[in-house]
Amino acid sequence: MKSKDLQNIVLSKYQNGDTPTKNFRDLNGGIGLRTIKRWCQMILQSGSITLSNPPGCPRLARTKGNIRKVKNGLRRKKKRLHHYKKVVEPLLSDDQKIKRKKFANWIRTHFRKEETMRILFSEEKFFDIDGIYNSQNDRVWAIDRADADKNGGIKQKRKFPQKVMVWLGACSKGVTSLVILDEGTVDHAVYIEKVLPVALKYGNQVFGSGLVFQQDGAKPHLHHLTQQWCRDNFPSFIGKDRWTPNSPDLNPFDYSIWDELVNIFNWNKVQSKITLIQQIKSSFKNIRESIVF
Repeated sequence: MKSKDLQNIVLSKYQNGDTPTKNFRDLNGGIGLRTIKRWCQMILQSGSITLSNPPGCPRLARTKGNIRKVKNGLRRKKKRLHHYKKVVEPLLSDDQKIKRKKFANWIRTHFRKEETMRILFSEEKFFDIDGIYNSQNDRVWAIDRADADKNGGIKQKRKFPQKVMVWLGACSKGVTSLVILDEGTVDHAVYIEKVLPVALKYGNQVFGSGLVFQQDGAKPHLHHLTQQWCRDNFPSFIGKDRWTPNSPDLNPFDYSIWDELVNIFNWNKVQSKITLIQQIKSSFKNIRESIVF
């Protein structure tokens, strides 16, 4: 109720003989007893309630003009909230953190910025015929769980699906050719015979004597014969004691290139190892340059 309405009620009731206390009780605390007594005194003196100025100290900050300015400012600066997916990063032990720091210091000490652009990163990855799916993005709209299950809400996956291993190298100039390893176990001998020559040929073509080869800590990479082959053939490479363990975030394949490749796949066409290899090869040709460079 507005103040003017309250004043009219108090005026009417007082003129009808109600005391200030009865007015206060009838209004159920809607206005203070002290204020009602002051208004009744005005009625007694002048026959009306006349307030020349609002009671209390004058407003200096909370004026109508200032309130309007603040509202307009908030309206102009209003920011929309966005949702973000959680970013997955490796959980590092204290020892791994020390090794990462040591590796970072070694890179800063021994490589100028232009030299880091000549690093040829490499990585292997298994692909199987069951494909991939993103549990965050792959949603089914339904009234309940049972209805969702009936309408594609279940992702079936074989216990031992057919799969192949793919090796790929990438640098600031582009990507190497694919090496598909689908015949048995990939040990150091297979790695030396089928993978390293591909990396060396590509690296020499694009960087020549400035090439720096990188590989992670997989067992075939750490074998002493693999390390010796790298010392004998690459102009420079990051040895087994330099690259830090549990560091997928340092390699562009893990946070960029592999995701690009598998998202190009037409998984509906993948029914066997042969069709899987066909999709790997065709999708590889469509990797966007912006992902690599």
